[in-house]
Amino acid sequence: MFKIAVAGTGYVGLVAGVCFAEVGHQVTCVDIDENKINSMKDGISPIYEADLEGLMQKNYAKGTLNYTTDYKSAYKDADAIFIGVGTPEQPDGSANLSYIATVARQIAETIEKDCLVVVKSTVPVGTNDKVEQFIKDFLVNDVKVEVASNPEFLAQGTAVHDTLHAARIIIGTESKWAEDILMNIYEPFNLPIVSVKRRSAEMIKYAANDFLALKISYINDIANLCERVGASIEDVAKGMSFDERIGSKFLNAGIGYGGSCFPKDTKALEYLARQNGYELRTIKAAIDVNKDQKTLLYKKASSRLITFNGLKVAVLGLTFKPGTDDLREAPSLENVPLLLEHGAQVYAFDPVGKENFEKRFPEGKNGQGSIKYVNNVEEALKDANVCFIFTEWGHIKSVMPDKYKSLMRTPLVYDGRNLYNVKEMEEVGVEYYSIGR
Repeated sequence: MFKIAVAGTGYVGLVAGVCFAEVGHQVTCVDIDENKINSMKDGISPIYEADLEGLMQKNYAKGTLNYTTDYKSAYKDADAIFIGVGTPEQPDGSANLSYIATVARQIAETIEKDCLVVVKSTVPVGTNDKVEQFIKDFLVNDVKVEVASNPEFLAQGTAVHDTLHAARIIIGTESKWAEDILMNIYEPFNLPIVSVKRRSAEMIKYAANDFLALKISYINDIANLCERVGASIEDVAKGMSFDERIGSKFLNAGIGYGGSCFPKDTKALEYLARQNGYELRTIKAAIDVNKDQKTLLYKKASSRLITFNGLKVAVLGLTFKPGTDDLREAPSLENVPLLLEHGAQVYAFDPVGKENFEKRFPEGKNGQGSIKYVNNVEEALKDANVCFIFTEWGHIKSVMPDKYKSLMRTPLVYDGRNLYNVKEMEEVGVEYYSIGR
C-alpha cells in the first residue's frame, strides 16, 4: 500500500484517486473548494459519472479515501503525489499550465520525505522536464523528488471502468527508482504497463487522442460527400469496419466531436508543432472539419426555412455525449445561440445537462429568442415547428418515429446522431435530415 495524494478533483484527479483507493492504496484528494470537499465527504460527486459515487462512499467509509483543502498535510509525507488539475485551452490553442505550476510550487514547499510527483494532466511534450526543475528550484527540504508522466485515457461517462479496466497504463520516467514506484502503485490493477521515457509518454497521450479525433473528422468528411453523390455513410462505415486495420470504433458520422479532450488536445498539438517549426496538416484538417460540422444541421435548416423567428424549436440533448453532464465543446453551445439570435423559442431537453446549460443560458428571454427547459422529450416536441437532435441519450433514442409526426406542428427533424432509419421516418410523414444519408 502506498500513501498517495491527488491534486485536483475533476474527471482526471477524482477518478484516479477513487480507483487508487479501490485497489488498496491510502488516498487523499486535494481541492481548493471547501464546499466541494464537504460534498464529497458526504458521498456526493461533483461530476456525473457512472459508478463513481458508489466507490466514493465505499472507500470513504473504509477510511482509504479522504478529501481535504489542506494540501500541506496531504503532501508532506506522501509517497507519491498525482497532479490531475486542468490544463485549459488558451485563445491561441496552447495549454494553460498555471494550475500545474501552482501545485508544483506547493509540493516543493511542503514535502518532507522522498517523493515521486506524477503528472496525469495532459501537458505539452517537455512540460514535465520543466515541472521537475520548477519543483527543485523551490524545494525547501533536502529530499529526493522526481517527476513522472502518467497520462489518462478515460472517456467521460465510462471513466471508472476505463481506469480499472484500461487497455494499458502508460508511464514515463527518467530513472529506475521512479519506474519501480509507478510499477508497484499500478501492480494491483493487473493491467498491461507500457514504460517509456517521459517525453514519449507525453506524446503518446496527444498522438492517441488526436488520432481518434482525426478518425471522427475523416468519417464526417466522407459523410458529407456521401450526401452529394448518393451513397450512405452507414453502408460505407460498415464496409470499412470489417477491415481490422480500421476497426468499427469512431466511425459513426455526426455533428462533430466535443468534450474536454479532443478539441483541446488537437489544438494543443497543432500549436506545439507550429512552435517547433512544423505544420501538422492532418490535425489542422481534423480541427477545420470539426468546426464546420457542428453547425451543419443549422445551415441545412436555415436554407429550408424562411426564418426561425417565432418558431418553437425542440432541442434534444445538450451535453457533448450521453453519460455525462459535461458541455465542453458540445454542438448545442454552437447551435442554441444561433437559434436564439434569430428569434427561436427553444424548448430544450437533456436528462442531466440542464443545470449546467442553464448557467450559461438562463430560462426566459435570451437575445431575440427565448429558452425553456423541459422535463421530457414529449414536452419539447409538442407543437414544435422544427426539432434538432444533438445528443444520443437513451431517452431520445427510445422515441418512436410516429411521435414526431403526432406531436409536432410541423414534423421537421434535423438529426445530428443518425438515430433513425431514413425510410421509417419518411413512411410516417416526417421530413427528416441526418448526416451522410
